[in-house]
Amino acid sequence: QSHDVIFLELAHFLFLKPSVLDLKETQKLLPPLDQTLREYLRALEPLLPPDEFQHTQNKVLKFGQSGGLGPRLQDGLLRRARTSNNWLSDWWVQHAYLESRQPLPVHSNPAISLPQRDHCDWRGQLLFASKLIAAVLDFRAKVNTGQLPVEYMRGEPLCTQLFPLLFSSCRIPGPKHDYISHHALSRRSPTHITVVRNYQFFQLEVYNSDGSRMTESQIHGQLLRIRAASWKTDKEPMGLLTSEHRRTWGQAYKRLLRDKVNKDSVRAIEQGLFTLCLDSPVMRISDENRMAAQVLHGGGTFSNSGNRWFDKTLQFIVGEDGSWGLLYEQATAEGPPIATLLDHVLDYCQKPDPKRSPLVPLPMPRKLYFLIDKDIKRDIEHAKQNLDILINDLDVNVFNFRRFGKDLPKQHGLSPNAFIQVALQLSYYRVHGEVCPACDMVSLRMFRGGRTEFIRSPTRQTLDFIQAFDDPREAKLQLFREAVDVYSALTDRALRGQGLDRHLLGLKLQAIEEGLSIPKVFMDTAYGLATHWRLRTGQVPSNTDSVMCFGPLVPDGYAVCYNPQADHVHFSVTAFNCCEETDAETLARSLKHTLGQLQELLQPPSATAAA
Repeated sequence: QSHDVIFLELAHFLFLKPSVLDLKETQKLLPPLDQTLREYLRALEPLLPPDEFQHTQNKVLKFGQSGGLGPRLQDGLLRRARTSNNWLSDWWVQHAYLESRQPLPVHSNPAISLPQRDHCDWRGQLLFASKLIAAVLDFRAKVNTGQLPVEYMRGEPLCTQLFPLLFSSCRIPGPKHDYISHHALSRRSPTHITVVRNYQFFQLEVYNSDGSRMTESQIHGQLLRIRAASWKTDKEPMGLLTSEHRRTWGQAYKRLLRDKVNKDSVRAIEQGLFTLCLDSPVMRISDENRMAAQVLHGGGTFSNSGNRWFDKTLQFIVGEDGSWGLLYEQATAEGPPIATLLDHVLDYCQKPDPKRSPLVPLPMPRKLYFLIDKDIKRDIEHAKQNLDILINDLDVNVFNFRRFGKDLPKQHGLSPNAFIQVALQLSYYRVHGEVCPACDMVSLRMFRGGRTEFIRSPTRQTLDFIQAFDDPREAKLQLFREAVDVYSALTDRALRGQGLDRHLLGLKLQAIEEGLSIPKVFMDTAYGLATHWRLRTGQVPSNTDSVMCFGPLVPDGYAVCYNPQADHVHFSVTAFNCCEETDAETLARSLKHTLGQLQELLQPPSATAAA
């Protein structure tokens, strides 16, 4: 099958398939102004003392009054919604990702660590890596030919537009903001991946000259050649440059690309379908904390961090010790499409190799060379120091909570996600003596081109429950149910495009677009307080025992990811060591204790014994 045919099929799929689906129009992503302002005040109430709340309420009411600034900005958003495919997504990607100047590792790129494989040497590593590459190429073929099954959530079809963009895409650093380079839709779509081992990058063609995909055994033979050509470990870790502060990396990027050899090598990495990182073994023990950290940042400059190109949308990591996972850059896609890809990979990896290999000689994988002058050498040394500081500052605590899973809340008519969110607020309260602003990301893929929305917590009902935790059981149980149900209702609203966070962001950006000063409601201290996300949370609805992991959004915060399975829940908790008030292990301990108590609240020991 020629690449031009593949391109035409891809174009047909990308531009026609979503319109065949009955996707929601993005005008419906724009809630009424008065509804959003009402919900905003409701979200502030548990976080502010009464006098501050009154002060903010006055500002919000003034902003929303007829003839005021709020309705004017809302009209601007309505015009934008009528004339664009999605009024929100481009703004969101620009604001949340591309304008951020923080380093991508820890701060932005999420990692998904998967159950350890049973291999423990390089031979098993390369056999599994060959299977993994074949699995990802199989997923891509299904995307390109429109054979990927349509996904549904709550009976609604989900948008598929992001899937083709996962491949041959890369974030490019810039002085004030980054941009995303997409090559999958070019006339000659790339046919190679990049493989990195011992800090050395290789361009590996994964399609035969007739356009067919290489078989697992063909790929395996090529990986053996790469291993033989990369045994030296004295190479400069070029990939570390991508771990820097974005402005710093942008300046180094310009210096790097002055040389033609460097430019060709960088372009090969950026245009590759995805990157495979073949990591050296770290320790001969199975340690979930270490495995998650390895996927997240590579373990440091004396470990595997040089085996990364953090700007790349998809990086699959396979260690000699059986550890493996996926690191992804979020500007192209957030978690849900990635979870679909991983589920396909895991299913494929259960099957035997379906194809026999043609007996044709294959070209040697192309080693990518870099010419390193004293300026670039200095850039690499600075990147080493900064990344090691960042990695040493991050505390990672991964655990598997085995007392119950998502079946328990379901048996009591409660949403598992809302159950865990209320538990997180109670756990935080027990450690810090107060509730805190928390964000939980949900998908907007019911809408064409939809990305994500935040659900805010705590709610008033969650605070009431927390403060009544020492009360008699019946009263407490009722308050708990109310807190969980209110959070479920917020989730339902957010999924249907009626959340408040992206709408508030849109109003703020519309003011900037119109050349107006930022409205006072967004300069208010309450707005800053309520968006200082001390709890960054995320659910990974995966069919396997994977653990997702990323760093906190603020220096004095936590990040908590969870993957609820039927009878257990995987958690990862991260915090920065530089903050004396936060400690990942302490919050994890509080969370385990809290979940146990909530189980007893729903199923008192006496009732369980009687049953």
